[in-house]
Amino acid sequence: MTETIFEMVSQYGVYVIFASAFMSCLAIPIPTSLMMLTGGAFIASGDLTVWHVVTAAFLGAVLGDQAGYLIGRIWGSQLTTRLERAPSRAAVLDRAHKLIDRRGSLGVFLSTWAVAPLGPWVNFIAGATGLSWGRFTVGDVLGEVFWVTIYVGLGYVFFDQIADVADIMSDLIGLVVALVMAVAAAVWIKAILRAEVTESDPDQDKR
Repeated sequence: MTETIFEMVSQYGVYVIFASAFMSCLAIPIPTSLMMLTGGAFIASGDLTVWHVVTAAFLGAVLGDQAGYLIGRIWGSQLTTRLERAPSRAAVLDRAHKLIDRRGSLGVFLSTWAVAPLGPWVNFIAGATGLSWGRFTVGDVLGEVFWVTIYVGLGYVFFDQIADVADIMSDLIGLVVALVMAVAAAVWIKAILRAEVTESDPDQDKR
């Protein structure tokens, strides 16, 4: 996989970085993070310039996120109904929905890097549920700046160990996703227990 990515970046340069960043934000399974690492490695070797790589990655990611948001805003209800027919997609959409409901633009920010697998679905749900474009864009832009800086920077620093860094970052993202889901579940359970206590003792809120 790493050799194939290197060949693609070597042949097409920043164009393939832009395209992969854009398409991955629309839930197309592309190893974009590895593309970013490779872009950083090519900067270190002098084959690409930092501003070309960073600009291509950032614009591709932001435009892809915006496209996902627009799709959700225009066709959200129809597409949600179709996607939820598959249990796996329904579960992902539910997690994205909860992240937007509880965190708003902060959820968008986290979805671009900390819980990146949810990113495309968060974009869609943000548009479908009516999160304002301004709040979405602020979280999106800040998050993508963070994401591009991390991966391109790591590729630059560890340009001779790209495969190892990619494996480590993949494991780290998996851990972060698990932690975020665990915290969300704990908050949800706490809210249910609090509601049950309040319902059983209506005078509690007056104390």
